[in-house]
Amino acid sequence: MINKRLLVKNLLAHNDENSFYDKKRFIDIGQREGKGKFLKHVCALANSNPRNNSYIVIGVEDEDNKIVGVDFFDDSKIQNLVNAYLDNPPLISYENIPFPHLPEGKVVGLVTIKSNGKVCALRKNIWKYYGGAVFFREGSISMPKAFDIELKDINSDLVSTIEQHARNNIELTLDGVIDFINHRHKDLSSSYKVFKEQFVICWAGNKKVVKNQTYYSRVDIELINEQVKLFYSALDEISIVITEDTFAITEYVHLGLGREKRYYPLEEVGITFNDNGTYQIQSELLFEPPRYDRKTLYHIFNTNNILLQKLQKNLRLTKADNEDLKLAPATYLLCYLNGFEEAREQMDTMKHLVKSKDRATYNNFKESQRILRKVRYS
Repeated sequence: MINKRLLVKNLLAHNDENSFYDKKRFIDIGQREGKGKFLKHVCALANSNPRNNSYIVIGVEDEDNKIVGVDFFDDSKIQNLVNAYLDNPPLISYENIPFPHLPEGKVVGLVTIKSNGKVCALRKNIWKYYGGAVFFREGSISMPKAFDIELKDINSDLVSTIEQHARNNIELTLDGVIDFINHRHKDLSSSYKVFKEQFVICWAGNKKVVKNQTYYSRVDIELINEQVKLFYSALDEISIVITEDTFAITEYVHLGLGREKRYYPLEEVGITFNDNGTYQIQSELLFEPPRYDRKTLYHIFNTNNILLQKLQKNLRLTKADNEDLKLAPATYLLCYLNGFEEAREQMDTMKHLVKSKDRATYNNFKESQRILRKVRYS
């Protein structure tokens, strides 16, 4: 098994950006420009490495390779995005890699791209890139190519060597378990489970029991062998079901208007461990959004828009305005889920306006947009 933290370190230490590896300070696939750039790099790396993995490391300064981290990115549907926009799409995964010096909730993103051996191309227009375009890596740059399109295997040995140097061992696994339970989460209820005598999952959170069902909040879950965060949330609640071969997480979101809030199941993620040292992760969207009277939502939507205008004009907010601002992430989300398409754009605009003024509300906006990503890409 590959220790993904060691893999990131080896990529940063021994390689500048090249035909099998790219690094980014951040990505933004919520915007057309960011989505287009991301798909371009995925296409180019897949075409430049038809027989081995290629990687994008996210959360690293370009000039000095300093690891600064990004927010935990929970997007199990990223393969759906790639499938929608690329012909001959590669297999792709996004993993969240914790580093000890980063603040809570910050990780390094690792995108792993595995070509299917065929030429990958854009299926349709996105941002300034045209459907049918084919990209390859030329040094550290992803460039379009219109002739002499041929997949060449030039990196297999080098990538294999890098991955071999990142293999796990018992000491690293034990150190990871002890650090997770005794240091990083010593104030939370924590536990671990060994699967197939090879895989170790640790989880921690505030534990509560309701009607014989156990739930966790402030949850952190890691696959220790590979140093990968499987789940992290300071807000939502989850339940966990464990069998001999599987570890399943059901995530719940707290939604509603006023005091009429309740928990709705959002997604179930199941990890199945095999005897041959492999595992599969499968996810199923469970979410059925609550429905409300359109007149009520129209009033709430207009209230949020008036508040947005005040923020844009830098006007002083009243006490009532500040109360509405705290509710805005959830109410904009409910408006969008009930057919107010423009609520998504308004939500994004308000999120950036509160970023430097109200960190708690900003985090609530990010959480609402995370739910939207899951719903849209399913």
